[in-house]
Amino acid sequence: MRVHAYAAPAAAEPLAPTIIERRDVGPNDVLIEIKYAGICHSDIHTVNGDWGSQPYPLVPGHEIVGIVSEVGAAVTRHRVGDRVGVGCMVNSCGECTNCRNGDEQYCLNGMVPTYGGVDRDGTITQGGYSTHVVVDADFVVSVPEGMDLAAAAPLLCAGITTYSPLRRWGAGPGKKVAVVGLGGLGHMAVKIAHALGAEVTVLSQSLKKQEDGLRLGADHYYATSDPDTFSRLSGRFDLIVNTVSARVDVDAYLGLLAVDGTLVNVGAPAEPLSLDVFSLIGARRSYAGSMIGGIAETQEMLDFCAQHHIGADIELISADRINEAYERVLASDVRYRFVIDTATLG
Repeated sequence: MRVHAYAAPAAAEPLAPTIIERRDVGPNDVLIEIKYAGICHSDIHTVNGDWGSQPYPLVPGHEIVGIVSEVGAAVTRHRVGDRVGVGCMVNSCGECTNCRNGDEQYCLNGMVPTYGGVDRDGTITQGGYSTHVVVDADFVVSVPEGMDLAAAAPLLCAGITTYSPLRRWGAGPGKKVAVVGLGGLGHMAVKIAHALGAEVTVLSQSLKKQEDGLRLGADHYYATSDPDTFSRLSGRFDLIVNTVSARVDVDAYLGLLAVDGTLVNVGAPAEPLSLDVFSLIGARRSYAGSMIGGIAETQEMLDFCAQHHIGADIELISADRINEAYERVLASDVRYRFVIDTATLG
């Protein structure tokens, strides 16, 4: 099946319209007519080659929502006409310990990313900046009725990337949670942590988004450019979720944790980070990382967001504005997620 898409022809080159081939629908496949696709900072890192060489031309996009238009003979979980989503992975081995435990994202044999990976049939995966996609039914989640589809698209990455560590490290009533950065990931972390019942603080470079942060559910907002911030907040937080994809002073943020507190990195900077081990052992602190969530947890997140009326704050764009959107993401000029209307691809 030939479909319209936008692809990066080579590293750091502008994306351009193209035609790609989607595989035939197999027995356990779902064909999805994509309605909206979010733009993630990871898309930019990937197509620019920041995380290694890629199989160009490459169609990015792993925040996908749409409508089922065909299902394979063995599919029972989804039907034609269903509202569905696809996130950052489209396959895994299904047999290793992690897959059996519902942690397909940590598949010991390598999960298959939604774009730029080698699928089980040997083809290179292509992402959601396209009109249609064929995905194994086990990696398709249901988008609850009542959720705005465009605002739901970023939940398939930004939503689950922040929901998973917040749940795993116990964000909730009585817990003090800090969110570093108020961007695409950070604004979702604030909304979700607030809905979980935690006391939420935003730590941002400046106070220019303070009004937004408080509107989204933060109880407090501090500028990290103010040196007094780190002394004032020393030892305060049970959990810090770092959402920025740039180098930060890890030791400074570890100093904000209470005894037994945890700093979790979900942003993925291109450069290595370093720390002084005494920042950990001085208060039995932990430094951790987290990557999206398994399929069951992703469905749990969508249901939670539907229950609490949570969606991403988005700017809807046409496909011909993708390159402009990339520039604005790099300039932190979006509040808070670009979403492509894929009807403009054809």
